[in-house]
Amino acid sequence: MLSALTLILTCQLIGELVTRFLGLPVPGPVAGMVILFVLLALKGSVPQHVGTVADSLLRNLALLFVPAGVGVMAHLGLLGQDWLPISVALVGSTLATIAVTGLVMSRLARNSGSDRTEAHHD
Repeated sequence: MLSALTLILTCQLIGELVTRFLGLPVPGPVAGMVILFVLLALKGSVPQHVGTVADSLLRNLALLFVPAGVGVMAHLGLLGQDWLPISVALVGSTLATIAVTGLVMSRLARNSGSDRTEAHHD
């Protein structure tokens, strides 16, 4: 379990370092998640101990939002000053996410349906 948590946190640290040194406009944890994904894809599967630790983190995900909530409350004045661009960004990104998710699901469903059709013709 400790080795799995170390792997996850090391990927996050590497992601932080990469984004800071290269000046990428991506959060370090997101880059770390991509690094972890690549490592797991190269391995071909998710080891049981990594899956167990990831499931534990996901079960307690609500606790990880507490610092973000405190930050929002601490900077409430700034959010009040820039409420319009923040609102536009939130609504726009939500709509973009819904649209992209719909397109991906549509394409995957179409590809999955053609795979089934080919399997029935064989």
